[in-house]
Amino acid sequence: MCALCGVLGGRGHWTESAAAPEVFASRTEQHTRARERQARTRLVNQVLGHYGLKLGDWSGGAQVLRGRTGRTALVNNLSEMWAAADDLSRGDCDPLDPNLLQRLERG
Repeated sequence: MCALCGVLGGRGHWTESAAAPEVFASRTEQHTRARERQARTRLVNQVLGHYGLKLGDWSGGAQVLRGRTGRTALVNNLSEMWAAADDLSRGDCDPLDPNLLQRLERG
Protein backbone atom coordinates (compact mmCIF):
# COMPACT_ATOMS: atom_id res chain seq x y z
CA MET A 1 0.00 0.00 0.00
CA CYS A 2 1.31 3.46 -0.78
CA ALA A 3 1.67 5.94 2.06
CA LEU A 4 -1.16 8.15 0.81
CA CYS A 5 -3.74 5.37 1.13
CA GLY A 6 -2.79 4.95 4.79
CA VAL A 7 -3.48 8.61 5.50
CA LEU A 8 -6.87 8.55 3.82
CA GLY A 9 -8.12 5.91 6.25
CA GLY A 10 -10.59 6.57 9.02
CA ARG A 11 -9.93 8.69 12.07
CA GLY A 12 -11.29 8.68 15.58
CA HIS A 13 -9.89 5.51 17.16
CA TRP A 14 -10.63 5.11 20.88
CA THR A 15 -6.91 5.54 21.69
CA GLU A 16 -7.10 9.06 20.26
CA SER A 17 -9.39 10.44 23.00
CA ALA A 18 -8.50 11.66 26.47
CA ALA A 19 -9.74 9.87 29.56
CA ALA A 20 -11.20 13.17 30.76
CA PRO A 21 -12.28 15.17 27.69
CA GLU A 22 -13.55 18.02 29.86
CA VAL A 23 -9.89 18.86 30.55
CA PHE A 24 -9.65 20.40 27.11
CA ALA A 25 -11.54 23.61 26.42
CA SER A 26 -12.29 22.68 22.84
CA ARG A 27 -11.71 19.16 21.55
CA THR A 28 -12.18 20.44 18.02
CA GLU A 29 -9.18 22.79 18.08
CA GLN A 30 -6.36 21.30 16.02
CA HIS A 31 -3.56 22.60 18.26
CA THR A 32 -5.07 20.92 21.33
CA ARG A 33 -5.42 17.59 19.52
CA ALA A 34 -1.88 17.97 18.20
CA ARG A 35 -0.48 18.58 21.70
CA GLU A 36 -2.34 15.57 23.07
CA ARG A 37 -1.04 13.45 20.20
CA GLN A 38 2.55 14.64 20.77
CA ALA A 39 2.35 13.85 24.49
CA ARG A 40 0.98 10.38 23.74
CA THR A 41 3.78 9.79 21.20
CA ARG A 42 6.45 10.79 23.76
CA LEU A 43 5.03 8.31 26.28
CA VAL A 44 4.80 5.50 23.74
CA ASN A 45 8.39 6.14 22.62
CA GLN A 46 9.60 5.50 26.17
CA VAL A 47 8.20 1.98 25.84
CA LEU A 48 9.18 1.43 22.20
CA GLY A 49 12.78 2.52 22.86
CA HIS A 50 13.23 -0.66 24.91
CA TYR A 51 12.69 -2.62 21.69
CA GLY A 52 14.76 -0.35 19.43
CA LEU A 53 11.70 1.26 17.85
CA LYS A 54 10.53 4.85 17.50
CA LEU A 55 7.14 6.32 16.63
CA GLY A 56 6.86 9.64 14.80
CA ASP A 57 4.05 11.78 13.50
CA TRP A 58 3.27 11.67 9.80
CA SER A 59 1.08 14.44 8.47
CA GLY A 60 -0.95 14.73 11.67
CA GLY A 61 -3.19 11.84 10.66
CA ALA A 62 -1.00 8.77 10.83
CA GLN A 63 2.23 7.76 12.50
CA VAL A 64 5.41 6.13 11.25
CA LEU A 65 6.98 3.36 13.27
CA ARG A 66 10.71 2.93 12.61
CA GLY A 67 12.95 0.03 13.51
CA ARG A 68 16.72 -0.20 14.07
CA THR A 69 17.31 -1.55 10.59
CA GLY A 70 15.45 1.25 8.83
CA ARG A 71 12.27 -0.72 8.26
CA THR A 72 9.13 1.37 8.67
CA ALA A 73 5.41 0.87 9.04
CA LEU A 74 2.62 3.41 8.69
CA VAL A 75 0.03 3.03 11.46
CA ASN A 76 -3.22 4.84 12.19
CA ASN A 77 -3.60 4.13 15.91
CA LEU A 78 -2.01 2.43 18.90
CA SER A 79 -3.65 -0.93 18.19
CA GLU A 80 -2.04 -1.05 14.75
CA MET A 81 1.21 0.19 16.26
CA TRP A 82 1.58 -2.83 18.58
CA ALA A 83 1.08 -5.30 15.73
CA ALA A 84 3.60 -3.41 13.59
CA ALA A 85 6.04 -3.23 16.53
CA ASP A 86 6.02 -7.03 16.84
CA ASP A 87 6.71 -7.30 13.11
CA LEU A 88 9.49 -4.70 12.96
CA SER A 89 11.27 -5.99 16.05
CA ARG A 90 10.82 -9.59 14.86
CA GLY A 91 9.77 -10.49 18.36
CA ASP A 92 7.15 -9.92 20.98
CA CYS A 93 6.88 -6.34 22.26
CA ASP A 94 5.36 -6.80 25.67
CA PRO A 95 4.46 -3.53 27.43
CA LEU A 96 4.32 -5.49 30.70
CA ASP A 97 7.82 -6.98 30.35
CA PRO A 98 9.41 -6.83 33.84
CA ASN A 99 12.72 -5.52 32.41
CA LEU A 100 10.88 -2.74 30.60
CA LEU A 101 8.89 -1.80 33.70
CA GLN A 102 12.10 -1.60 35.77
CA ARG A 103 13.69 0.62 33.11
CA LEU A 104 10.66 2.93 33.09
CA GLU A 105 10.67 3.17 36.90
CA ARG A 106 14.34 4.20 36.88
CA GLY A 107 13.48 6.95 34.39
